[in-house]
Amino acid sequence: MSDMVWRGKVALVGSPNTGKSTLFNRLIKKRKSIVMEEYGITRDRIYDEVEWMGQTFTIIDTGGVEKEDAPFQKEIKVQVNLAIEEADLIIFLVDGKSGVSRDDEYVVKLLRKSNKPLILAVNKIDEIEKISNTYPFYSLGVSELIPISATHGIGIGDLLDKVLELLPESKEDEKYSGCITFSLIGRPNVGKSSLFNAIIGEERTIVSSIAGTTRDAIDTAFSYDGTNYVIIDTAGLKKRGKIVESVDRFAALRSLDAVKRSDIVLLLMDASQGVIEQDKHVVGMAIEQKKPVIIVVNKWDLHSHEQNAQIEFSKMIKNHYKFLDYAPIIYLSALQKTNIKAIFKEIEKCYEDYNRRVPTSILNEVILEAQMRNQAPDFNGGRLKISYISEVKSCPPTFVMFVNNPKFMHFSYERYIENVIRESFDIKNTPIDLIARGKNREI
Repeated sequence: MSDMVWRGKVALVGSPNTGKSTLFNRLIKKRKSIVMEEYGITRDRIYDEVEWMGQTFTIIDTGGVEKEDAPFQKEIKVQVNLAIEEADLIIFLVDGKSGVSRDDEYVVKLLRKSNKPLILAVNKIDEIEKISNTYPFYSLGVSELIPISATHGIGIGDLLDKVLELLPESKEDEKYSGCITFSLIGRPNVGKSSLFNAIIGEERTIVSSIAGTTRDAIDTAFSYDGTNYVIIDTAGLKKRGKIVESVDRFAALRSLDAVKRSDIVLLLMDASQGVIEQDKHVVGMAIEQKKPVIIVVNKWDLHSHEQNAQIEFSKMIKNHYKFLDYAPIIYLSALQKTNIKAIFKEIEKCYEDYNRRVPTSILNEVILEAQMRNQAPDFNGGRLKISYISEVKSCPPTFVMFVNNPKFMHFSYERYIENVIRESFDIKNTPIDLIARGKNREI
């Protein structure tokens, strides 16, 4: 499997009702932004990944900017400015049916101040005969102008080609050589800043009982027991739809960056609150990025200390997080600085498994024996047969299985093969990526 090259961040900016959310959904190939005819429906900044020609970039959707004061305009302008600040390139979307508006002229002046590469996408050009509708927009002074129809998919390929042309050649996430990098994520007020301070042993961040004190991601290098680490503290994440302050969108984007740059992710939970549905939303970033996760139950000093309390709490976590059955669980109190050492023991195990490489010859022997012991079930008109398997990369361990037909792979058999690999090679503390391919496909 070849790795996607990440090229950076692209902000999608424009006045209301130009079709930004429709274009956003077209680019990410799913309905994530709310698309309605109602004027100015998108107020929150939303982000996702776009893949094109073997490369990927982060797209940030923003609310519509207006020159005149309107409801939520103050908040919208703050988060649009934050999106522009984060972006490596900006797509300025305008309405080809309505023509150049005062809002468009206002927005382009705002964008010029950023000195970022700029593409002017003229939307709602649904027919070739309407191409003349784009001509008035040259008055905005943007040299890169592309006619598109977000609704019908016209011109999207040209737009994506231009995005890749203008983005930096490659924009690798910041990495630290010779260090194990881990991030702290979690809902607001679960004690991330307290744990950060307990780990590094200094009061470097403000510890407050007010939810959401930390607004940015903070990188701190330190050593522990002869090993070099970088810890990334992030702002608390709130459930989508309940974010009012625009800066919280900025915090969520920075948290995604922190997860991407991490080798390991620590998910903090509040023992006094138990398992909350919102924690699944928070940890979703780490799961999507296929990062090892350590579940840290903080404020254990406030929880009942009855016999088997941790066993029962762990059962509850495992029941809610069936998709994280590989994640170790630690109980501690950041404020009391109890059991902090356990974090480093689990980080070491996770890091070792995350970087694990398996010899191809032994791997194939194990999988051949596994198939003889337990044949795949009939599924989609056939029975799966794995003829060859190879680990193509680590971080996380990624295995390509060459099979007679990938459609014959039932999820239960895929799970069986994953468990065989985990047990045979003692890989317990990291996600594993399994890819089924037809024999004739190249890696």
